[in-house]
Amino acid sequence: MLKLLNISNLAVVDKLQLEFFPGLNVLSGETGSGKSIIIDALSVLLGKRIATDLIRTGESRAYIEGVFDIAGNTPLLAVLEEAGVELDEEEIVIKRELVTTGRGRTFVNNQTVTTSLLKAIQPHVLDIHGQGDQQSLLASDNHLRLFDGYIGAAEKRAVVEGLYDELLAIVRVFERSRQSESERLQMLDVILYQIGEIEKAAVKVNEDVELETERKLLANAEHLVTLAGESHARLDGENESILAQINAVQRRLGDLAEMDKSFAPYLEQLATAKYTLADLAFYLRDYGDGIDVSPERLRLVEDRLIELDRLKRKYGGTLDSVIETYETLCNKREDLQFSEERSEKLKVEFRQKLKQYESAAKKLSQLRQSKVAEFEKAAAVELSQVALENARFTLRFSPPPTNDWSDWLRQMLELPDLPPVHRNGKELLEFYFTANKGEEQRPLSEVASGGELSRLMLILKTITAPTQFPRTLIFDEIDTGIGGRVADAVGLRLQRLAKVNQILCITHQAQVARYADTHHLVNKEIANERTRTTVAKLNDTGRVEELARMLAGQDITVTARKHAREMLKAK
Repeated sequence: MLKLLNISNLAVVDKLQLEFFPGLNVLSGETGSGKSIIIDALSVLLGKRIATDLIRTGESRAYIEGVFDIAGNTPLLAVLEEAGVELDEEEIVIKRELVTTGRGRTFVNNQTVTTSLLKAIQPHVLDIHGQGDQQSLLASDNHLRLFDGYIGAAEKRAVVEGLYDELLAIVRVFERSRQSESERLQMLDVILYQIGEIEKAAVKVNEDVELETERKLLANAEHLVTLAGESHARLDGENESILAQINAVQRRLGDLAEMDKSFAPYLEQLATAKYTLADLAFYLRDYGDGIDVSPERLRLVEDRLIELDRLKRKYGGTLDSVIETYETLCNKREDLQFSEERSEKLKVEFRQKLKQYESAAKKLSQLRQSKVAEFEKAAAVELSQVALENARFTLRFSPPPTNDWSDWLRQMLELPDLPPVHRNGKELLEFYFTANKGEEQRPLSEVASGGELSRLMLILKTITAPTQFPRTLIFDEIDTGIGGRVADAVGLRLQRLAKVNQILCITHQAQVARYADTHHLVNKEIANERTRTTVAKLNDTGRVEELARMLAGQDITVTARKHAREMLKAK
């Protein structure tokens, strides 16, 4: 459950704190007052990308913070634990900092996290239904996804989709094998040449870095020998070397320390310095002796670097990309050298995967078929709750279309009865609907009005809403295109739904707002030549005034106030 939302410097919001409560939370206000900014802020809080121009003019940063009650939400706790987030089993605090330049920061319980974690959290705490979401019902591609969500088929569907992708990968190999022979040989010649070129070069990881280091040493070898020799001579040479002078000082300090103990620490420090310098002298001597002044080796190194640079320019810019290109070329060579033996192996592999796919798709199909009546019955019950008593809503399955590759695959695999193979499984689904008694049902996209789509989306949200771990369901103007008795029915249904899930609802309908457990008024005002959005939680008197405004407009009448009181009293 969403408990608290803080927004700073976002669009027309300068600073806003909103407290939400269990049940039905309604947000109302004039068009353009900033109601949808609150929904947008929640979307951004849970991972949605945002344009930086939404940061309030004159500000460099915006902040959004949400506090969620997660007591008993075991799936979410598992997500957070896996991500390494320190857990408070009662609530989580999510915060996003947005900046005009560069990347913002994201926190969960004061720990920095990625936006991908926010997206993983979102399904467990929020379900946002935006103003255009009902239009998604017009696309039949979404119907099967909604139904699968209702019946809990996500795991079975993922198995089917994975096996389909594996089958498709095998098909792609077959397709490459069917290229014309001349084209295949031409491509193979080019690839064999490139493979041979890289193999001949015998490229090693980081070889260019190591050779460049060696080249610098070889190019400066004589100078390095001179510097090392001169440094060694000054430290430990025959004529008044630094170490010889330190030995003399050390003897005198030893005499001083015997007579005055205050010199003892300095004597120890001098001994340490002497040993360090002696080590340095040995290193300089060995370093100078070990340098190979070899013009021939320098030439070989430079030639090798030129060769590596040529390969890098040709194959991606780095030695890593050269090596990756080599591996890719080897895979392509294998595909192009498509032998009869490899063809048979792929056929066997395809048949095995197809058998697994058929088994998984059959189980998914059986689950779908077994839940149709339950889904239709649940929808029928809900239709009567939103003033669609005479409506009928049913599901109709159809076989998926034949794939482009099915015909030649049947011939190649000698499987004349190869069934259609589709990523969704063995069937497609479309919702059929009629709002009027005695009328024939037709595809939803052909017959549903805007108001009917709004109510159908509410129905689907209702029957698919979780009950074990309730989320916050957000409806942004779910009452679009309706009014009067229909709007009242939608409000009543939202109230009932709010007994299980916390509901946030933006509405322009008094018939919906009357059912609120908590009613917030969103207003836009001008202060110090700046526009800003404010939100106030309404008391009983405020609710009467707001419902009267929603009924009558700006010129609120005594009759409108009386009607508003009656609506609130009768809810």
